[in-house]
Amino acid sequence: MYGSRISLSVGLLAVTISVVLGALVGAAAGYFGGAVDAVLMRIVDALLAIPRLFLILTCVAFFSGSIALVVVLLGATGWMAVARLVRGQVLAIRTLDYVKAAETLGARGGAIIWRHLLPNTLTVIIVAATLRIGGIILTEASLSFLGLGVPPPTPSWGNMVFEGREALLDAWWLSTFPGLAIAVTVIGFNMLGDALKEAFDPRRPE
Repeated sequence: MYGSRISLSVGLLAVTISVVLGALVGAAAGYFGGAVDAVLMRIVDALLAIPRLFLILTCVAFFSGSIALVVVLLGATGWMAVARLVRGQVLAIRTLDYVKAAETLGARGGAIIWRHLLPNTLTVIIVAATLRIGGIILTEASLSFLGLGVPPPTPSWGNMVFEGREALLDAWWLSTFPGLAIAVTVIGFNMLGDALKEAFDPRRPE
C-alpha cells in the first residue's frame, strides 16, 4: 500500500499529460481540417509506428532516471490514440448548428475549440483516460522491474517485484503481493472504464 502512492501518482499524472496533449491535437486537427489535419495525423501515424517501450528505454538511457522523467515520457508517448478519438468526435460535431452560430458571430477557432468542442468531447476523454491508467501503471512497473523506471530506493510496485525476485522460494510474498496489487488495480481501472463507456453511451437503452 505504501508503494501505491508512487505507482498511482505516476499513472494519474502521465494520463493527465497524455489526455491534455491528445485532446488539444485532436481538437485542432478535427476543427481546422485540411492541411492542419493532414500534418497532425501524419505525425500521429509516425509516432504510432515507433514502439513505445523502445522509445522510452532510449530516452531513459540518455538522461538520468527520475520520477519526473518517467511521468513525462509516459505521458508524452501515450497521447496519439486520444488525439484520434477526439478528432473523430470533433469531426462529428463541428458541423452542428451551435458551432456554425459561433463562427457566424465571429468567434475565433481557439475560442470555439475551448468553449464548444472540447466540453462536448469530455465523455470520450474521460473514458479514454480511465482505460489508459491501467496500461500506464503496467508500463511503469515494467520499466521499474528493468531498473529503468522509478529510481530506487523509492518504493513502487515494479521496484518491489524486482527486489523480491531473488527470494521467491524463501520469501514469495515480497514479489507476490506487489504483483497482485498491480493486477487488481489494472483490472479495476479497466472495469471502471468499461462501466463509464456503457454509462455514457447515448445508444444505451433507458
